[in-house]
Amino acid sequence: MTDTSTSLTLTQTRLLATVVNTTRNMLSLADDSQWDAVADLELLRREDLRQCFEIPVNGDQSELVSEALAVLLHLNEELTAKLSRAREHSAEQGAVLATKVEAMNEYHRMRLVR
Repeated sequence: MTDTSTSLTLTQTRLLATVVNTTRNMLSLADDSQWDAVADLELLRREDLRQCFEIPVNGDQSELVSEALAVLLHLNEELTAKLSRAREHSAEQGAVLATKVEAMNEYHRMRLVR
């Protein structure tokens, strides 16, 4: 006879491991500025997390789940920091581009006046 609660805990443990691994992959992709791939993995990660927490946590497994969540939160903080830096960089590039476009337009207007 199979113990259902044990298999559910095993499933939950596997899902948590998958979520941590997916988050690590997301960090690697973020390092390469592959933000579309990061967003795609985020959708998968959310689904895995949803499934994971639909399963009740057995009392004797709560410490394992807590440790996995602590790792996941740390990785999320790293990912959020990378995203924040990428946004700042993108905003800076946009400002530089806007300045260049304005300068080109001004030059074009000067040529039309002459």
